[in-house]
Amino acid sequence: MKKEIVVIGMSGGVDSSIAACLLKEEGKEVIGATMLLLDDEKTKQSIEDAKTICKKLGIKHYIFDLRKEFKKEVIDNFIEAYKSGKTPNPCVNCNKYFKFGLFYQKAKELGADYIATGHYAKIKNNRLVMSDVTEKDQSYFLCQISKEILPHILFPLNKYKSKEEIRNLARTLQLPVSEKKDSQEICFIPKDDYKLFLKDKNINKKEGNIILTDKTILGKHQGLYQYTIGQRKGLNISYKEPLYVIKIDTKTNSLIVGKNEELFKQELFANNMNYLIEKEAFNNTKLFAKIRSRGDLEEVKSVTEEENNRIHVILKNKLRAITPGQLIVFYNEKKECLGGAYIE
Repeated sequence: MKKEIVVIGMSGGVDSSIAACLLKEEGKEVIGATMLLLDDEKTKQSIEDAKTICKKLGIKHYIFDLRKEFKKEVIDNFIEAYKSGKTPNPCVNCNKYFKFGLFYQKAKELGADYIATGHYAKIKNNRLVMSDVTEKDQSYFLCQISKEILPHILFPLNKYKSKEEIRNLARTLQLPVSEKKDSQEICFIPKDDYKLFLKDKNINKKEGNIILTDKTILGKHQGLYQYTIGQRKGLNISYKEPLYVIKIDTKTNSLIVGKNEELFKQELFANNMNYLIEKEAFNNTKLFAKIRSRGDLEEVKSVTEEENNRIHVILKNKLRAITPGQLIVFYNEKKECLGGAYIE
């Protein structure tokens, strides 16, 4: 009987390395592949680590050079979002266009039946489901991938309840990446300093007014790209009570600030809605949503479809700091991820 071919995304980290081990133990024909997205030393080291693991496991290793596409779809998109006063989530775009987009296409050229990654999530009955490792769940970041490829995705790590279990397994298998730290930052931003990264990217750095919602001018900002909704620190203004960023107005180059209670809203509009289930099933489901990856699931009162995959969402309760550029991601009571859209 012919073995099922699985092409796994090898990042050079402990998660993807263990995932590859598990797939091989299951009797799959495993092929490792690493996406070359950047020209920095960290990327080069990750590729070398991935090669080392693949050699140890006795599997082939390929490199997919996607630097040009990555710059256009992720880096340039990130910069444009800040220019328009939004706070982007580049990992969502990376998953959509690369890890579960171009990577899948290239894996098929290698004859793959499945692709696999070290993500913390589950596929059940061709549905994307939250990971049992709640604090590590990454389903939020997968909400924009195509539902057509769900039957062709494997997430081998879903059987483990903690990251420490995975590290212990890596130690037992004597993998050289067992102690490698998890990457927390955005991969293309050095030292996780997005302000420094944006400083020379043709962003509007002109100073403008910091104003209250009643138009009272309180001070000056040094460029809107340095702020996000809900921010309090770094405003450098004096007022009788704490103030927070309420709105980033690129048309007037103004930063609108207000009291904490002004950050709470019950409705929002979002665009580019991507459904991971059929629309009919989505519309007949009791919905819950997250507006940030580590946020709680909040009950949704209604979702109204508008033109061009735009939606109007009314939540049961008011939520704090709903941020343009981030995503609203929908779930049902079974914690199945049903899709998501970009908050306007």
